[in-house]
Amino acid sequence: MTTSEEAQDRRPRYHRTAAALLTVLMLLAGGWLLWRTEELADSPALDNRALADTRATERVVGDVSGALGRVFSYAPQDTASTRHAARQLLAGKAARQYEALFAEVEQRAAQQKLTLTTHVVRAGVTRLTDRDARLLVFLDQVAQRAGKPATTVAAQLSVTAELQGGHWRIVDITAR
Repeated sequence: MTTSEEAQDRRPRYHRTAAALLTVLMLLAGGWLLWRTEELADSPALDNRALADTRATERVVGDVSGALGRVFSYAPQDTASTRHAARQLLAGKAARQYEALFAEVEQRAAQQKLTLTTHVVRAGVTRLTDRDARLLVFLDQVAQRAGKPATTVAAQLSVTAELQGGHWRIVDITAR
């Protein structure tokens, strides 16, 4: 056999080996991709509707922003409506904390003729499921004492809300 015949004889064997190797590599890659797909399918991130469901995200932001504005705004002559709003809009730990603090606030508001107005500047949903939501909220609070200039203070809160009876209720508030 001449060298050119030997080279032609090796070529088909080389192609078969390369094809077999390529087939094995593709099977391995396919198996790895299938494993990664299953791993991703079990991810808790898939339950987070915050980015995919804009209507639900807008609703929870609107409900929570409105609630924060109502429960953190009061006038010295009308703290009862603020307390009433808190009972409707807060639940769980947030309601207990609020009740403990608001008795003192009511007393000071009347004595100092203090008006507090709270506006949500920006709110973002970090996690949203069918039952609960977590938000990061930036707000401005304007405090006005009788006869003194108003002062504005910025605040940042982490808020957890739960869907109860078709309405979002705040269940936890943490200052950041």
